[in-house]
Amino acid sequence: FILNVDNEVDGTTDAGVALWRAFNYIEEKYDVSEAFISMTHMYQEVKGHRILTVDEVKSILQNKCPHADIMDILGIHSKYDGRRMEGASFYKMTGLGPLPQALYNGEPFDLKEMNTEELKGAVLEKMVGTFVDLQRDVFMGTIRDETSAIDFLMDKSNVVSRLNSLILQTEPQYLNLLSSSVTADIEDFSTFSFLDSQDKSAVIAKHMHYVTQEDAVISPVTLWIIADFDVPSGRKLLFNALEHMETSFHSRLGIVYNPTSKINEESTVISRGILAAFLTHKNKHLRSFLRRLAEEETAEAIYSGDKVQTFLAVEMDKNAFEKKYNTVGVNIFRTHQLFCQDVLKLRPGEPGIISNGKFLGPLSDELYQEDFHLLEKITFSNSLQNIAGIVESMDMNSKHMSDLVMKIDGLMSSLAVRASRYDVTLLKENLSVIKINPPENDTFFDVFAIVDPLTREAQKMAQFLVVLGKIVNARIKLFMNCRGKLSEAPLDSFYRFVLEPELTSGPNNRPSHGPVAKFLDIPESHLLTLNMITPEGWLVETVHSNCDLDNINLKDTERSVTAEYELEYLLLEGHCFDMTTEQPPQGLQFTLGTRSNPVVVDTIVMANLGYFQLKANPGAWILKLREGKSEDIYEITGHEGAEPETDVGNVIVVLNTFKSKILKIQVKKKSGKIQEDVLADKHENRGMWDSIKSFTKSLHKDEKKKK
Repeated sequence: FILNVDNEVDGTTDAGVALWRAFNYIEEKYDVSEAFISMTHMYQEVKGHRILTVDEVKSILQNKCPHADIMDILGIHSKYDGRRMEGASFYKMTGLGPLPQALYNGEPFDLKEMNTEELKGAVLEKMVGTFVDLQRDVFMGTIRDETSAIDFLMDKSNVVSRLNSLILQTEPQYLNLLSSSVTADIEDFSTFSFLDSQDKSAVIAKHMHYVTQEDAVISPVTLWIIADFDVPSGRKLLFNALEHMETSFHSRLGIVYNPTSKINEESTVISRGILAAFLTHKNKHLRSFLRRLAEEETAEAIYSGDKVQTFLAVEMDKNAFEKKYNTVGVNIFRTHQLFCQDVLKLRPGEPGIISNGKFLGPLSDELYQEDFHLLEKITFSNSLQNIAGIVESMDMNSKHMSDLVMKIDGLMSSLAVRASRYDVTLLKENLSVIKINPPENDTFFDVFAIVDPLTREAQKMAQFLVVLGKIVNARIKLFMNCRGKLSEAPLDSFYRFVLEPELTSGPNNRPSHGPVAKFLDIPESHLLTLNMITPEGWLVETVHSNCDLDNINLKDTERSVTAEYELEYLLLEGHCFDMTTEQPPQGLQFTLGTRSNPVVVDTIVMANLGYFQLKANPGAWILKLREGKSEDIYEITGHEGAEPETDVGNVIVVLNTFKSKILKIQVKKKSGKIQEDVLADKHENRGMWDSIKSFTKSLHKDEKKKK
């Protein structure tokens, strides 16, 4: 229940509070199920106005409990008002978004799933998905009889205490914080303006000052908040970040200044106070003074004429602060503002946040303490813990270690998501593992392959591993995962996977005849057949052979059997559908050609799924309707899988790889051609079969008349 959070609320005038107090009263008098039933009856009383009123709450409550004192239950001093504010507090803490909200095991439903027609199906779908996951966990032994299913689900790494679409769903921008050989001072605005984005980011990182927990402790999560701290919204962002720092054990906090107005000493009074505090104090004193500056009462007093240094704590170095405050200048604010504009693409005054080089912004909503905690949890992943563990063993101070973790994590996070890594440990390796050590005494790739040796996959894997060992410096382990109790050999063919580590040339640098597969020491007693298993979409033909490749008897062959194959064509496949009827336009014809030769090959659309195929070669082709009835009746309205082109009628198809390409073509009949069919010919002469058909029909009619 998200209700009025005022300390005193009259339930006789507030329908939400009245509902809550009535619910609590019925729960206490009966039980929670009766309270829910009564609440349902209250909403059933809602008619055309579609909003629950106090009168409807009173009516149901009076019917349920005729002797109840309505005013005592719903009034200002009701004893049934307990925990009224907890719903609003929970809603604010979790950041669920616009109401209403529905959750399944903590996972919010989409808005479209919460209507009457979709909700049941959405719940069932989520239940099935949960059951599948739980069954797998039971099978793997990670969940047992004594395990609480709810606790097990809530302890998963992807479960968070707050939802924020900016943090969880936004595609972030990653900053490269590694510096090149270019160096610049943070206050040298002229030199800074000529640096590229990477060097600008590196200079900001090098001269950044931080709020930390302790001096000698590494901080794996580095947060930069970006704002104009001379406006209330910027100070509120700073205050919430400092609130997070009070309970954080993994973060440090830096400040990036993005002033809104023209930069001068008058417009940066509080920002200069923040900067001077960073330059003269650390940790506890720094945090307490920054919190004081972030309060609106302090800002109002400063703008009314009070000096910034009057808000320093007694134990702080007032002389050092005042000297730095009066001499710090404003060039650093110009440098920070240029960084925000050129690198982060923020306008003056727009706020943002950077976490280990991951930029999120501009911020459209206020970031609360819970949002900073969520961002820290997302950033502090397993990989970051591993990075911090390695860096901690290095001989450097805590600031340099934290800087190194920040830069490494930013670089690694910017890379594409890769598959999970597994460290495979075998109990025994003596008889079932083939080991190949890396040929070079240098960094190597660790390759671990598991195969059943009597399978086609093992035949392919063998050649693949041989080629891989020639291309990269790799340590290879091949584990034989054999099946037992075989009554017969599962393989009935000899197979060679044709794969070469590099392109080869013939004598005198002439082009070679291509990769070769050799079969040696094959038993001569069998009748053999030689063929190729090619990728989908390849049309391969035999161009030369010295015997019948379908019937090879090695006993009768005096010399080696040789055969040459050639890739003749690449298949261009597709499916075609009529947009009006959503059915395949059977008999529709396409042509494939070029601008100079429009018709190289043609094809016809089949009734089965509207399938068609064309023989093609690498290059750019034009697919269009064949001249004649196809072009007269139909027109192409859209396509998928081809190149974007302004002229939809001519579909540009580019074959630039050896992979099969599949098109999806949408067509429709032209205006005035709705009743015509590409397979019908209204001018055709009646043939012999038409005459027989007509004669048969007339016989049937005569027989019916006689009857």
